[in-house]
This record gives sequence, structure tokens and C-alpha cells, in this order.
Amino acid sequence: MENYTYNSYTLQIEGLNITKDYIYSFFFLLIFYIVSVVMNIGISVLIFINKKLHQPMYLIFCNLSLSDIIGTTHIFPRLLADILRPPSERLISYYACVVQAFITQLFGATSHTVLMIGLTIRLNRCRTMIMNPYCDNASLFKLSCESVFINNVYGLTFTVVLFVGSIGSMVLTYTKIAVVCLTSKNKSLNSKALQTCSTHLVVYLIMLISGFVVIILHRFPQYSDYRKFSAILFTIVPGSLNTIIYGVQSKEIRKSLYEIFQFKKCLSSCKKLLLTTDSTKCV
Repeated sequence: MENYTYNSYTLQIEGLNITKDYIYSFFFLLIFYIVSVVMNIGISVLIFINKKLHQPMYLIFCNLSLSDIIGTTHIFPRLLADILRPPSERLISYYACVVQAFITQLFGATSHTVLMIGLTIRLNRCRTMIMNPYCDNASLFKLSCESVFINNVYGLTFTVVLFVGSIGSMVLTYTKIAVVCLTSKNKSLNSKALQTCSTHLVVYLIMLISGFVVIILHRFPQYSDYRKFSAILFTIVPGSLNTIIYGVQSKEIRKSLYEIFQFKKCLSSCKKLLLTTDSTKCV
């Protein structure tokens, strides 16, 4: 029989159940997170300091990087800290949990978030265990002993509409690209288009499948470990790959990076030359 504590302001996060034998998973997630943040910050700074990149396309890259930084940072530092804590000490205040859930939804779909959080905070809470590594709306629903039928109907309806619209636009876009590639005799253009589209499609499919799995597995508690893994995959993989796919593949960004490294090499050579000259004078 589950114990009920009504409207408690202290919640416990289930987190990831990683044993000492698999503690390397912590370092893997930490490195993955650091690399993701550094790459996204690097792309944003590069676009900001290089006036040649102050164009709409690169501003979109910059916004995408900032979104990825927010999307990963609001989850991973606490997630990693919780891994090192015993389950009984993985505590979070209700309002902090609501904020984290809000940012999680904001990362996915801003317009969806406002109405969803209005629907969430109306519920009375009789449980204190967040059955997830981090806070999202589905986890907050499970804290209530009331009927969450309206929340589920709205959430699932919006999700279906969002995914149908997203998938529909993707199919339409890729169909048009395929038609252009098939009718065009420019091999260089076709190769570039196929390379960009294939890598973008891989990231999109990872994000799409992970999102679907998280939503579906929330209805099947016996598969909670798979759901947690999918939730983490949904958060960190696109953020890490976006910088490579949208940033490094860009000719202008590659050129800017090359110029920076060449400038550093020049400075290093100049320093060595100065040191050599000074030592010669001393002799």
C-alpha cells in the first residue's frame, strides 16, 4: 500500500539507479554534457564575434545552440548530482520541480507549455516521488490522486497534432528536395543536399523516436528504466549533434575556425622566433 502525503512541498526524485559497478556511466554522461555545452557555446561565440556570420541563417544556428544549452543545463547538473546521492537524499522542492518541468516543456514546444502548466498546478498532490530522472509534466501528473483525464487528453492530443504537423512538413520538404536532386544534373549540389538532409534526418529521427518512447512508456511503469534512458537521449543527443550538423558543415563557420587556428599557429611561431632571437643576443 502506497503512503500518501497530501500537498507536500518536498518531493523525491527517483533518478537513475546506477550501481557502483556501472559508475563509469556517470563520467560518460558528464563528458557528453561538457562536450555538448562547450561546442554550443563555441559556435555561439564564433557567430557573435565574426561579423561575416551576422546573417539570418547563422543567427538561427546561434539560437539553436542557446536553446540546446538551456535544454541540457536545466537537467544534467542536477541529474549527475543525484546519481552520486543515495535515493533518500534526492529531494527537490515542488516549485523547483514545476520550474524544471516548465523548462522541459519549453525546450520541446513553447506554445504547448503555457496551457499545460495551467492544467498541472490545479491538481492536488498526494504523492512525493517523481518517477523520472528529472521533472516533466507526465511525472507531475502522477503525484496527484485526482483524475488527470483532462491533462492526458490535452497532452496526447497536442502531441499527436505536433508530431503529425512536424512529420508532414518533413515529408513535404524532403520530397521537394528529392525531386530537385532527381531533376538536377549538378552532382556537387546533389551531394551537398543529400549529406545535409541525411544527417539532419538522423537527428530528427532520434529525437522523434525518443520522444514517442518517453510518452508511451509513461503508461507502462514496468519499463521505467527504458523510459529514463529515452528521456536522457531526447535531451542530450540532438544538442550535441546540432553543432556538428548545422555548424561545422557550414562553409563559412569552417572557414572562420580555420582562420582562428591559423592565427594561433602564427602567434606560436612568432613567440618561438622572438625567444630564439633573444637567446642569440644573450650569447
